Amino acid sequence: MLSPGEVKLRDGRSVDFANLDIAATAPCLRVVADAVADLLPYYGSVHRGAGALSQRCTREYELARESVADALGHGPGETVIFTRNTTDAFNLLARALPADTTVVTFDAEHHANLLPWRDTARLAAPRTPDEAVAALEEHLRSTRGRSVLVSVTAASNVTGEVFPVGRLAEVAHRHGARIAVDAAQLAPHAPGALAGLGADYVAFSGHKLYAPFGAGVLAGRSDWLEAAEPYLAGGGASAHVADDGAVRWASGPARHEAGTPNLLGAVALATALRALREREHGDREQALVRRLRAGLAALPHAEELRLFPADAERVGIVSFALLDRDPGAFADELGRDHGIGVRTGLFCAHPLTRRLLAEAAARKGAAAAPAQAIRASIGIGTTLEHIDRLLAALR
Repeated sequence: MLSPGEVKLRDGRSVDFANLDIAATAPCLRVVADAVADLLPYYGSVHRGAGALSQRCTREYELARESVADALGHGPGETVIFTRNTTDAFNLLARALPADTTVVTFDAEHHANLLPWRDTARLAAPRTPDEAVAALEEHLRSTRGRSVLVSVTAASNVTGEVFPVGRLAEVAHRHGARIAVDAAQLAPHAPGALAGLGADYVAFSGHKLYAPFGAGVLAGRSDWLEAAEPYLAGGGASAHVADDGAVRWASGPARHEAGTPNLLGAVALATALRALREREHGDREQALVRRLRAGLAALPHAEELRLFPADAERVGIVSFALLDRDPGAFADELGRDHGIGVRTGLFCAHPLTRRLLAEAAARKGAAAAPAQAIRASIGIGTTLEHIDRLLAALR
C-alpha cells in the first residue's frame, strides 16, 4: 500500500501518519499503482481503434469487466457497467427503473442510496438485523403485483454494522421484488462476500477499494438496463445515428458507458478487487476494532454510535459522539498534534447520524447532542499503535 510515511506535527516532531479515514477514500495499493503504471505507456482509445494501443487497451478494459463479473459470480443475463462511483451507479439504476417502480429503503442509508430514487418508501432504521427483515416482510406484503426495488446497504458507513442482505434478498424475491445493494463499505473488507449476497444489483466504488482512480461499478440483471434509455447520450452508447437524427442505441454495457471510458479506473478497480480477494485481513482488522471499541467504552466523554446490539457483525468502522469538545476542533487537533486523520460530520447519512447522536447524548445525560460525530475507520495499513495513539489523545 502506498503511504505518506511520516508527517510533521505542530511541535516539529515527525510521526508515522495514522490514517483512520480509510472509509472515505482508501489509499492506493502498490499492486494497483503498478498495474496502472504498466499500462500507461500503451494508453490509447478503448473500442473501435485499429492500432496496437487501442487493441491492447480495449482488451484490458474488457478483461477488467470480466474480472469484476467473476468476483460477483455473475453469469448469463447479468452485466457489469463501469461508472464513476457508487452514487453514479445508483443514479444510473434510478434512471433505468421501469415506470411506476417503488423503491424501498431504510433510514440508515448513505445519501447515495436515499436521494436518487423518485418514488420511495422509507422504512425506519432497524435496531436489530431481525427487525430489518421483519420490517421489510411486513411492508412488501402490501406491494404484491407492483414493481418494487429494495435498496439497502451491506455495511453502514456510519456504524460499520453489517446488514442481513442475504435474508433481505430472500424476502424481496419471495414477494416478487428485486434488491439492490450498496456494497461500497463491504467490498473493501469482505470482497469474497460479494458473490453470495443474493442481490439483483450491486454497486461499489474503486476509491474505497484501494483503487482511487475514479471508477465504480453497477452490476446485475441486464433486462431493465437494456430496456432503458442510455444514462448518457453520446458516442459509444449509439450504434447508429441516421441523417434525420434517429438513433439506434447500443446494447450491452456500452449502452450506459457513453464517451471515452475510464480505462485506468476500470483496470485499477479490477486489480484491487483481485488483490483483496487473495489476502485475508479480517481477523487482524476485527482485533483492532475490538481494541478501539473497548477503549472508547472506558471514556466517560465518548459514546459509540450504533444501531444494532454490541455484538453485531461489523466491518472496520467506528463512529462516536464526543460530548465535551467540539468534534471539528478536536479532529483538527488530532491531525496537527498527533498525526491522526479521522472524519467528522454526518457522513452523508444525515438522518441516521443525527438520530444516533441524539441517542448517544441522551444515554450520557448531555444537555444537547453534538452537531457532528467523529469516525475512525480501519483498513490495510492500520496498526495497533495507530489505535492506541487515538485512544491516548482522547484520554
